[in-house]
Amino acid sequence: MILQPTNPEPARILFLFSDTGGGHRSAAEAIIEALQIQYGDAIQTEMVDIFKQYAPKPFDLLPELYPIMVRVPQAWGWGYYISNDSRRAKLIADSAWPLVRQNIRKLVKSHPSDLIVSVHPIANAPILRALGERRPPFITVVTDLVTTHAFWYHRRVDLCIVPTEEARQRAFLCGLREDQVMVIGLPVAQRFCQPPADKPTLRQKLGWPQDRPILLLVGGGEGMGPIERVALNIDRFPLPVFLVVVCGRNQKLKHSLESRQWKQMVKIYGFVKDMPDFMQAADILITKAGPGTITEAINASLPMLLYSRLPGQEDGNVSYVVSRGAGFWTPTDESLTRALHNWLENPESYQQAVQACKRIARPTAAMDIARIIFERLPTKPIVKPPLQT
Repeated sequence: MILQPTNPEPARILFLFSDTGGGHRSAAEAIIEALQIQYGDAIQTEMVDIFKQYAPKPFDLLPELYPIMVRVPQAWGWGYYISNDSRRAKLIADSAWPLVRQNIRKLVKSHPSDLIVSVHPIANAPILRALGERRPPFITVVTDLVTTHAFWYHRRVDLCIVPTEEARQRAFLCGLREDQVMVIGLPVAQRFCQPPADKPTLRQKLGWPQDRPILLLVGGGEGMGPIERVALNIDRFPLPVFLVVVCGRNQKLKHSLESRQWKQMVKIYGFVKDMPDFMQAADILITKAGPGTITEAINASLPMLLYSRLPGQEDGNVSYVVSRGAGFWTPTDESLTRALHNWLENPESYQQAVQACKRIARPTAAMDIARIIFERLPTKPIVKPPLQT
């Protein structure tokens, strides 16, 4: 038996991310949480925002500009698809290298690590180039479900972890070998990975009614998207429902909705921290096609109606949900009304969607990824057993 060398010092793992959509931060935090649960003080993690902390001007402004850019979705989608080719992606990365070389080399020098995890597609090429040949293991965790950009797939990565079989096939098209790619799922926080709770108990805790379907309408932490239009459409729905609207940090939207007179029973929230309870207590989620929210809903066995998607990386999310039977694409008032009628008047159809969510759920993804990362460490840190209580 070959013994793995151990190290009394904690292993240093560097996470590369940026707050430019796609749930990059939340994916990194979910993996870090899973590492801490399983390995405690044996692991020392650090998160670096590659744009905010190390990109030269004006690229350091991208996290602030991203919400503005995606408000012009057709232009965003055009840029996404025009660059989504292995050769074009390499050309762009090579062209940008002289501009970012000094900053990226500073990043690598300032953050020595035993293993690097990238959860952002733009990080891969420049970091791997700056590291050179003698480098720590480099793992990419893809945070887009299906329509994945060529930037995600760099041939020099040691391992590329993807959420779906579609993403795995895309990796092969971009030149990765079979031994470089693993389908594990999308990592989300452990609070979104718990066994199903008792709906009546949760509804009582939240002050929600027990006698009508609960529709949960969300638009992400920033409350983006046509939430007000969707809410008004549901208010005209002929069957009695209880509509929960989560506006996130969008105070203007919250005040606008609170000032209206509603025919249906409606509860309006701002930013909430107990979204797992909301999802467990609801019957139907109405959301944009973000990968994190979709994964969280699937883990909660919560069927979805998708009212919008960002052209490019979210196109495949819609087909993923619809083709698996976990929800419908409802970008218009008519399609949303039709889907609601289908589920609320046909319990068998609704239960089929619930079962579809259960079939495709991967609630252990973050914990599995954490174990893979630990196994890839060149030198294993000594893991102390948990204290007995």
